[in-house]
Parts: sequence; structure tokens; C-alpha cells
Amino acid sequence: MSRSKRPPRVVIDTNLVLSALVFSGGQLGSLRHAWQSEKCVPLISKYTASELIRVLAYPKFKLTAAEQHELLNDYLPYCTTVALPAKPPKAIQCRDINDIPFLHLALVGKADFLVSGDDDLLSLEGDFACPIVTAKDFSLRFLV
Repeated sequence: MSRSKRPPRVVIDTNLVLSALVFSGGQLGSLRHAWQSEKCVPLISKYTASELIRVLAYPKFKLTAAEQHELLNDYLPYCTTVALPAKPPKAIQCRDINDIPFLHLALVGKADFLVSGDDDLLSLEGDFACPIVTAKDFSLRFLV
């Protein structure tokens, strides 16, 4: 199936997923609506899912365990899980080593886009296997 016939496969960085879930009425509400209406297919790995679970538990969000579970249920069922190989592919150099698992996920999962608000990832645009775009750019291209 061509890319125009199927929803794009996307890796969404944790901060954007978190904002779309916790602040669903904010600017990233359209991103949340996109995955829930199957206009895009988020890709996750064991690492990225674990990171989201860990971040949702941060005390500053004041989320109960039940609220955390509910938010995860608003995201994880819409995701496609990608098993990363024991020896991940060589990704390009990134200033923040914590971003490398997202690059690996995009490569192994054959993502159409990596959606991020992280300057370290956005600085790689043009040098990576798939476009790295902001949530706003992604929304303007696919969700209008």
C-alpha cells in the first residue's frame, strides 16, 4: 500500500505524547485526536513505553495510579509495538544520548515521520532516514 493510502507511521517523542495526554485541550490535542481517529499510527518500543510510564508517575503531574492507567489507555492501544533488535541499527550521532532510542525506533519501525519538540532531534532533520518534524508541522501536513 502506498504512503498516501495508509496513515503515516510515526514515532512521537515522550514529551509530546505526555502533553497530548495530560493537557488534551492544549495545542497537542489534535495530535491525540489523530492517533485516536487512526489518522496516524504511533510506534512504540519497550524503551519508549517504559519511559512514558515512568514520566506519567512524576509527582509534579499529581496523577493517581488510576489516572495514569486511564491516560495510558488513551494511547497504548493505538500504538504498534516494534521489537528492537539486541544490536540496534547504527543511528546518526545525536547530542542527547536519551534520544537515540527514538532514532532506533524510527529506523527499525520504518517510520514515515519522527514527531518531536526536542531541539536535539529537530536539529537532525535532513540527515536522518525519515523526516523529523514538529507537531505543528505534522498537523499542518496530515491533519488538516
